[in-house]
Formats: sequence, structure tokens, C-alpha cells
Amino acid sequence: MKDQVFIPDAQRSGRAEPMATREGKLKHVIESQQFTVPLLMELFDRSRGMERVVERGGTLDYQNRIMATLFYTPSTRTRLSFEAAMQRLGGRVVSTEHAREFSSEIEGENVEDTIHIVGSYSDVIVIRHHEEGGAKRAAQVSHVPVINAGDGDGGQHPTQALLDLYTIYRERPLDGLSVAIIGELDKGRTARSLAYLLAKFERVKICFVSPPELQMKPDILEYLEGHGVRYELEPDIDRIIGEVDVVYQTRIRPERVTGLRSPQQYAINSAVLRKMKPDALILHPLPRTVELDKSVDEDPRALYFRQAVNGLYVRMALLTMLLDKE
Repeated sequence: MKDQVFIPDAQRSGRAEPMATREGKLKHVIESQQFTVPLLMELFDRSRGMERVVERGGTLDYQNRIMATLFYTPSTRTRLSFEAAMQRLGGRVVSTEHAREFSSEIEGENVEDTIHIVGSYSDVIVIRHHEEGGAKRAAQVSHVPVINAGDGDGGQHPTQALLDLYTIYRERPLDGLSVAIIGELDKGRTARSLAYLLAKFERVKICFVSPPELQMKPDILEYLEGHGVRYELEPDIDRIIGEVDVVYQTRIRPERVTGLRSPQQYAINSAVLRKMKPDALILHPLPRTVELDKSVDEDPRALYFRQAVNGLYVRMALLTMLLDKE
């Protein structure tokens, strides 16, 4: 991959939420908007370094640190990725994957009280909450860093978007990119988070491909307009599939499609592959169902399994950025 040069203007370099930094460093990871281009480049540089750390079997640099994973809804891939990341760094993990059923919330305890207690046991908290905004509520009261591992039905999943962007970055420049984001977009946490990140770069164009009733919500579209990002709303995958550099495929649940449409109309299969650019990239946050045929797995443009591996490196890098005090 060629070296990339990013020269952000003052507006781009200043797009960080007040809660995002601590003396120029990350304090919490709650939403994609908090990342500036320089912060992304630092994260990606560290992620490259983590690839080498994993190759040599990990490190013991964080052996005195504890990470708590507090998952109110299950997500085996994300939880295991974070836990493997912490263990590769030499740290330890305390974990629950069913906090909604097996925590004090079942007796009425709110998330703020839980975070106060769990934060006294750990140095960083990774939380997946069933309510949109649950991670932000946790961060507002936590004295240790909080990482949002997905919140609500239609909130955000910033670490997934960061590893998605890193996967693209490892293959080609991010400026000037054209991306098709396909699927159930109105409630797509990963799609929403990725759109926010793509808006950080120059000359980006996004095609949101979805049945009209499942299209991207106005808040994302207004954000893109406010940041000068071109986008299209497209119900027909065939109209754009041959024009884009990246295909970001997500699920469509059959029960959410109305009328004569079917999720198969938005699926990537061998017929769609033939229409794509020879050097296009295919990403998917996984898990998949009918929207991504297994015949795609052997295509050299399919990067979703590498994407999942990149999640380990990016999450390791994020943890170091949050835990480093110097």
C-alpha cells in the first residue's frame, strides 16, 4: 500500500467531543464522531504495531491491568475479540455476557450504579448495552475509560467501524473513496458508525443501498450534508455496484422487508461479483445470513475474515491508547 498523506484543515482536526480526550488522549470510546483524522492515524499506526506484537506471541506490558467486559446483550465475536486483545497485551479480564439477566439490573439497579462498582474492580470497561445511549451514560459517571461495544437498536458500534476503516486503509487511500453501504441501514449500528468515520476524509462518496423503508436515518444524512460529503440513496444494487471502490454489506432481516422486495435483491453472490470493479473490496461486519453467499469467500476481493482479524489489532491499539498515562 502506498504511503498516505493526510492534511486535515482546522475544522477536521478539531472534530472531537469534549469527553473524547484527556490532554490530547482518548478518555472514552463512545461514538465515531469523537475521532479526528490525526487520532485515527495514531490508532492505525499503533494497530500496525500490534500486528507485530501478536506475531511474537503478545506482550506483558499491561500485566497489572484489568478489563471488565459488561455485555447486557450477547455478542460473542466482539466480546472475545476484546478479551483476546487484553490478554495479548498481558492484562486480565473479568467478564459477563448476559448482564441483563444475571446482573443487579434484574432487581432494578441502573447502569450508572453498576459502572461505579465495576469501575472499582477494573482499569477499563467494555460495555454493550441494550439501550441506545447506554454507553454514554456509563462514561458520564465512570472514573475509568469506557468503550462502547454497541448500544441499542440503531445506536453505534464505533470499534467495529474503526476496524472496518483500518481494513480499507491497509488496502488503499481513504481520500477519494466511493463506498456502497448495503442492508438494513435505519437500525444498522455498524453502518451508522462507519458513515461518521468516512465523513472525516476528502472527496468521499457514499451510496446507501436499501429498501426505502429501511434507509439511513436523517440524522446521518444531515451530518454528511453538514460536512460536505456526497451521498446517494439507492434502492437498486445493480445501479451502483460496478462503480464503487468498497462494498460494505450488512444484513437485512426478512421480516422487515415489505411488499414485493426480498433480502435476496440486496445480496452479494457470484452474479453480483461479476459486475463489481476488479479491485473493489468486500467487507461485512459478520455474522452473515442470506445477504452474503458463501461462494464469495474465495474471491480475492472478499476481506471480511481479514477484517475480523484486524479487529484484534485495532482493539489492542485502542486499549493501549486508553491505558497509557504518559
